[in-house]
Amino acid sequence: MIIYPAIDLKDGKCVRLKQGDMNRTTVFNESPVEQALAFEHAGAEWIHIVDLNGAFAGKSVNMDAVTAIVNAVDIPVQLGGGIRDEDMIEFWLNSGVSRVILGTVTVKNPSLVKRACSRWSNRIVLGIDAIDGRVAVEGWAEVSNITSEELADDYEEAGAAAIIYTDISRDGLLKGPNIVSTMKLAKCVATPIIASGGVSCIEDVRHICASPPISGVIVGRALYERKFTLEAALKIASHEAKGAAFA
Repeated sequence: MIIYPAIDLKDGKCVRLKQGDMNRTTVFNESPVEQALAFEHAGAEWIHIVDLNGAFAGKSVNMDAVTAIVNAVDIPVQLGGGIRDEDMIEFWLNSGVSRVILGTVTVKNPSLVKRACSRWSNRIVLGIDAIDGRVAVEGWAEVSNITSEELADDYEEAGAAAIIYTDISRDGLLKGPNIVSTMKLAKCVATPIIASGGVSCIEDVRHICASPPISGVIVGRALYERKFTLEAALKIASHEAKGAAFA
């Protein structure tokens, strides 16, 4: 189980949104680099970055902030938000980003996504963001008619490194993750599933860590609002991993 602390970028700052609404923004750190280094110092194995401006613009916007983070930390970074063509995928992977997250194009340009998965083996992550079971795209501004399970199944043979499943209705609200839907998706495919959205307390982390086959969890607002520490979450993940090894 991997704990992915999240850095959401808006106008070069580290923020959190509520349900993906750009008008419901809280700035938590003026310096994304400072935040990334704090996560690394706490023991994070990965950092999860989303370019929020990019998700709405359809192209990378917070490039300076992302580049600065990548250059500052020694742990791998995965990046999503506005990455919608092969040139930009290649740019980021050549710039030190370890994995690129593709969201909107999984619905709008599946041939591109499958080609990318083949070309950059184990470096492409699929972002499936859903509301009421339907996949949302374009920075969550548009809801498709495709279910999460249908989309995941369509990419089962593509070779993606993982799928990040976000329940939009819970994202940034500290209401608890939708473990039932995440587990349902995880049981449908062999691709590793990373849970996202709604983690509110250390018990949520414990519940997810004890819920195979979920392979990871993204944590944002709960860390920034000090509901628990990253160190505590990492300790639980490590304990569960050791328990599974001796089971």
